[in-house]
Amino acid sequence: MGQLKIAECGSEGLNRGVPEIRVLPDILASQVAAGEVVERSASVVKELVENSLDAGAREVMVDIEKGGMNLIRVTDDGCGMAREDALLSLERHATSKLRTSADLATILTLGFRGEAVPSIASVAKFRMVTRQPESLTGTEIIVDGGKLRDVRDAGGAPGTVIEARNLFFNMPARRKFMRAESTESAHVEQQIRLHALAAPGVRFRFRKDDRTVFDLPGVVRTADRVRQLLGNDLGGELVEISETIGNGMQVSGFILPAQHARKGRRHQFVFLNGRPIEDSAVSKGLVEGFRGNLQDGLYPAAWLWLEMEPQLVDVNVHPAKREVRFHRPHEIRDLISRAVAECLKPRPRIPLPQVTPQSAGHSELAIESEETVVSRAAMFHQSQQELTMLLAGDSQIEERLSKAPRFRLVGMLQERYVMFESDSGLVLFDPKAARERIIFEQLTKGRKAGLETQNLLVPVLVELDPRDLDHLLREKNALLEAGLEVEAFGGNTLQLRSLPAFLEMEDPKLFLSEILEETLHGPASAGKFTFERLSRIIASKAAKRVVPRLAEAQSLLDELFECDLPYCAADGRPTLTEYNRKDIDRRFGVGRG
Repeated sequence: MGQLKIAECGSEGLNRGVPEIRVLPDILASQVAAGEVVERSASVVKELVENSLDAGAREVMVDIEKGGMNLIRVTDDGCGMAREDALLSLERHATSKLRTSADLATILTLGFRGEAVPSIASVAKFRMVTRQPESLTGTEIIVDGGKLRDVRDAGGAPGTVIEARNLFFNMPARRKFMRAESTESAHVEQQIRLHALAAPGVRFRFRKDDRTVFDLPGVVRTADRVRQLLGNDLGGELVEISETIGNGMQVSGFILPAQHARKGRRHQFVFLNGRPIEDSAVSKGLVEGFRGNLQDGLYPAAWLWLEMEPQLVDVNVHPAKREVRFHRPHEIRDLISRAVAECLKPRPRIPLPQVTPQSAGHSELAIESEETVVSRAAMFHQSQQELTMLLAGDSQIEERLSKAPRFRLVGMLQERYVMFESDSGLVLFDPKAARERIIFEQLTKGRKAGLETQNLLVPVLVELDPRDLDHLLREKNALLEAGLEVEAFGGNTLQLRSLPAFLEMEDPKLFLSEILEETLHGPASAGKFTFERLSRIIASKAAKRVVPRLAEAQSLLDELFECDLPYCAADGRPTLTEYNRKDIDRRFGVGRG
């Protein structure tokens, strides 16, 4: 009966003039596909540059006019195409990169669907000139809104030139949704920068309205490409992630220190087998690698290159191919986390040489090893008194030397910051941020060695909402791992029985209330009982109670530089900020005229 009813409804619909189902014309099908492939000018540039790289180009030049609305031209020196292939590239789903369904699982090229060129040609006035290096003549093809207008022989350098003029001229509704010219140009530039990072060995030139925006020569090292785009100032702060290998995958790249973390992930650049991608597992791995050194809601700046067996990832899950699906996302997240954590570890100090009177008085000329030269440089920076003790054979001197930089204490700023003088200028020191870093690392290191706790003489009692009480009691083991022993006391009351041994609290009840409030209802409450987050909250709340004192500044600085990451608090805030003498002089106009 159900089937009969459906058939009758269908027949009724036809009688009422409902259109019949039919196959779309090729041009209309390409325009529909263009809705996914060609979102804006940057989408056209992305697809054409990817084809150039797949063609083996060593130089790619992109020209645009009016944000790409009037003209997009991509020129490369790749392998070019014969006439038959050039014509076939305008057919939907025509590609040289897939033969069987099995090939879909082993894709290493940037393009593979065969939709980009016909989609672009269907929504623009399209021109292609292509020539293979071994051919005397090339081929020119002109398409107007999906309609083939002309095919003829043409001259030209080996490679391919593709022009797309008057984008969306035949789709005025789509054209109206384009943003301002400056916005579209910015998206195009960002897209080219992504490809320049993905293929550092290729020269990229970008011209906007007949003006050269940048010309990036090909480089051998990825670090050089990052510095080309990042600039000298930030480029000097890059921390290299050494190549780290996992199960069928490897990662390498660069990060900036935690103080450069920002909201959002726009400053994270990730490349998988040469393809720019976005993926939450990668971002989580980066954050985890900083081990609680980032403020909630901030993401580190990073440039990552991932190499992976193609069977371990599906690159065909997003219309614009920006996102991928890893078959083992937890493994790639753990690999990135491990690689980042390793590169953030402080480098071992150079051991000072044990110089005896006999060796110091040796008169024979000898060739010094690299280690000896470096050690001599380290010795040069020691004070005269320390050098005298060293030459006297004092083997305990290295243990007594502070790891902290050598600053001269100047004074306090508004009873909040400590001022030091360095060789380069003025240093402001934040004792609260320093204490936060120290407490955080005491907690994390104590977790491995077995955290010592102190029992309170009188348990602290806190009244809670029933839902909060239930949640905390279910997470009591996580709290205990961070040094907080809690138990039910009856009704809606929670009792705190112990704290980490190194914490000195005048008001444990207020301290506990602040911790519980932040843990239960603070920002980023997802995964709120992880050890790193609890440690960060405990360190932050405890450090707020620190009263900065000038007499304690130097000892606190020495204690801070016993930490693994002394330059930032647990939430990523800087502990020290230096104002360079040159910048200060510039601010006051010293040296002008």
